[in-house]
Amino acid sequence: MKTVAFIGLGTMGGPMAARLAANGFDVRGYDLDDRKVEALVAAHGTGCTSIGDACRGAECVVTILPRDEHVRSAMLGEGGVLENIGPGVLVLEMSTISPSTSLEIAARLSERGVRMLDAPVGRTPQDARDGRLLVMAGGAPDDFAAAHEVFSAFADKILHMGPQGCGIRMKVANNYMSMVTMVLTAETLALTGKAGIDEKLAVEVLQNTVAGKGQINTNFPRKVLAGDLTPDFPLALGHKDISLGVRLGEELKVPLFLGASARELFGLAPAMGLAELDCTAMLLILEKLSGMDAVREGGLKS
Repeated sequence: MKTVAFIGLGTMGGPMAARLAANGFDVRGYDLDDRKVEALVAAHGTGCTSIGDACRGAECVVTILPRDEHVRSAMLGEGGVLENIGPGVLVLEMSTISPSTSLEIAARLSERGVRMLDAPVGRTPQDARDGRLLVMAGGAPDDFAAAHEVFSAFADKILHMGPQGCGIRMKVANNYMSMVTMVLTAETLALTGKAGIDEKLAVEVLQNTVAGKGQINTNFPRKVLAGDLTPDFPLALGHKDISLGVRLGEELKVPLFLGASARELFGLAPAMGLAELDCTAMLLILEKLSGMDAVREGGLKS
């Protein structure tokens, strides 16, 4: 697939399209902003004046646009992708949008014999320029294999997450974690600042403990995800520590919204018989509340 239509040449799409051109692909790009099209031309791509123009003769179509409505319009609207490609073309929908919208579009394309992967990316615009993005793709294995050469032009980590919809669902979950930890980090720095602690010293402490290194990089892989719930630090002590933190916030009049919710969750552990298990058994609590059959060593069964 050497001829690629690239719809959306923004912060991520622009450098991705440029990487494809640099790797020998015939990239035909379209964006509402003429300056972005000109930037692709400067990177040895072909500038197009419409989606139809970009799609003409393309074996693969990449879309990466800001919101659901932009993707739906570009894909299904008048003059859009579906009107301008035939059966067998592979569409790589790489936007961060609602999974339900992504699945709806995939179904509409499939009705016309058009293949699609939902394949959003992770990491930064600089990583896009350097060819070091992470692709998380959902769809048929054969389509994933067919797209590998395209993905390799701008990504060094390419993962097949499962069937249609799994890629975009993973991206939404990833961004959820990123934004929630953004709030958590801000809450913690507000708490240490109001407590009179030097900001640089607070950052140094946080960067050198599990708090800053992240549970997904430290405790979760070696404890609950490995089936080990023997307590390095039990949920009961976790409840004590989160309570101390929330109380300090109350004393200093620092609102700790995430902390208050976390304290309630830790408080459920005794009634579930989990209080003496490792803190990573918090996953069991959430799985149980989600109606999942949480079958893990030392855990629960619904």
